[in-house]
Amino acid sequence: MGELGIDKILLILGAALLLFGAKRIPEIAGSFGKGIREFKKNMNEIGAPEPPQQLGPPRATDDSRVSEAPRPEPKRLI
Repeated sequence: MGELGIDKILLILGAALLLFGAKRIPEIAGSFGKGIREFKKNMNEIGAPEPPQQLGPPRATDDSRVSEAPRPEPKRLI
């Protein structure tokens, strides 16, 4: 039931061809590719998420010193 075989893929492609026509499919695929590229670009600009902050007082390190690096300002998404 959950398998996507060759016969189902061909059926989906045939339905898309009937719905959109041969001239419109490359345009739709190009728009889809641009959207994915923009999404990946924006995800790379945001960067990796910071690890969750520790609740309570900070724990001492091996040499009994606690250093906190200054945090950058969060980027606005809008």
